[in-house]
Amino acid sequence: MLEAILASGSKAEVVQAAALRGGEWFSGGPQSERIGPYLRRVVSQAPVPGHGDVAAVLAYARISAPAVAALAPAFRAEILERASAAATENRHDLARLLALELGKPLKDGLGEIDRVADTFAVCAAEGRQIGGDNLPVAGWARGAGTTAFTYRAPVGVALAITPFNAPANLLAHKLGASFAAGNTTIVKAPPQAPAISTAIVALLLESGMPAEAVQLLHGDGRVGAELCAGDEVGVISFTGSAATGDAVAKAAGAKRLVLELGGNAATIVCGDADIAEAARVCARTGYTNSGQSCISVQRVYVQRPRFEEFLEHFTGEVAALTVGDPLDPGTDVGSMVDEDAAERVVRWSAEAADGGGRVLLGGERDGATARPTIVADPPAGASVVTEEVFGALVAVLPFDDMGEVVARCNQSRYGLQAGLFTRDIGQIIAAWRDLQVGGLVVNGSSNYRLDHVPFGGVKDSGFGRESPRCMIEDYTTVKTLMLRGMSLWGGRP
Repeated sequence: MLEAILASGSKAEVVQAAALRGGEWFSGGPQSERIGPYLRRVVSQAPVPGHGDVAAVLAYARISAPAVAALAPAFRAEILERASAAATENRHDLARLLALELGKPLKDGLGEIDRVADTFAVCAAEGRQIGGDNLPVAGWARGAGTTAFTYRAPVGVALAITPFNAPANLLAHKLGASFAAGNTTIVKAPPQAPAISTAIVALLLESGMPAEAVQLLHGDGRVGAELCAGDEVGVISFTGSAATGDAVAKAAGAKRLVLELGGNAATIVCGDADIAEAARVCARTGYTNSGQSCISVQRVYVQRPRFEEFLEHFTGEVAALTVGDPLDPGTDVGSMVDEDAAERVVRWSAEAADGGGRVLLGGERDGATARPTIVADPPAGASVVTEEVFGALVAVLPFDDMGEVVARCNQSRYGLQAGLFTRDIGQIIAAWRDLQVGGLVVNGSSNYRLDHVPFGGVKDSGFGRESPRCMIEDYTTVKTLMLRGMSLWGGRP
């Protein structure tokens, strides 16, 4: 399956994605078509789940869970390590699929596939560490004469609902960690990325993942809702918008959830910062993947005495970005996921200008390609400040003191990650303490992530942490064993 998909992508053919149900690939029946946002033609298609497909997948997952749990962590880790090597071996062809389906520039796609390889390797390493505890029960009188242990057991059936913006790496996180924990996983792929999702699942199977460990369905929110409601599912990991996350939670009911949702990330540039370097970093990370990242730089707050200086450097850096064909290795900014997304950038920049903001660059689109847009000093209530643009737009605003800017950042309903440029350790500690976010990047923008470091947010940015170690904890349950009359610690005098 992997070879066929990669070959079709390299020949510019329509890539036939497939679903995986009960250990069997199938691609027939009614199809949903994916139109490449840059090429403006059908680039891939996937089978639409038919009547009974969701029920069949859930039933197979239930009966398959014990077989996956019975595979020792060492062997699960070996499979993930082979998958890591396979991702590296096929990185160029996999990145090409990302460019075709999503308009993601090759340089960004290659970076994502490198992260897939890293993520599988980290999942393997964390899987080898799964264990338990010998509890100090004999330290209390009622525990004397008893020995107690715990270990982390697989939940059983996990559901992974993946987004379009990083469909390969976020699938690697969810599926890799779930398998490392000993679960069987149902994957609901994003409609915008059926081919790359199929390719990553196929890569794992060809690396030795047992058929019982994974199933894959394509489709829309209806399919996701049916899967969420399944009694067989023990844990759900979802990445996407806050609105869809709310729908997932309602459909799931009383199930364990890991929700990584939206953001309108802020980066603070203090007066003591290297302004040229801060501008360069914000320009590079504000328009990566056309700004379609939950931690993409959306709001930059610059201390007022250096505000215009920052704007001058930042505008120059953004103007130098190459916009165009995502299959061209020199392209920095490709297209957005679709024309509606690009139009949001145009519409919101115009709204900010109507309120007194200055559009210094961009504010226009060609199809699904939004020109990198800079809005200087928009009004506080503008959508580019209060909402998640998830696009190629950065708003730059002045501030006077740290207490003020932290308060302005915290007014957001989101709280995923923030950036801070300063050399003042006191400012760093205060920001880390006071900013209502899940993570703070110092002397970098909000848009920086290491895949083995805990990642997640507060408020409407969700809950849970999406790194392999944290996810394995979410994908397992603690089981306790108590041995009465069998104490390692001695008994009563």
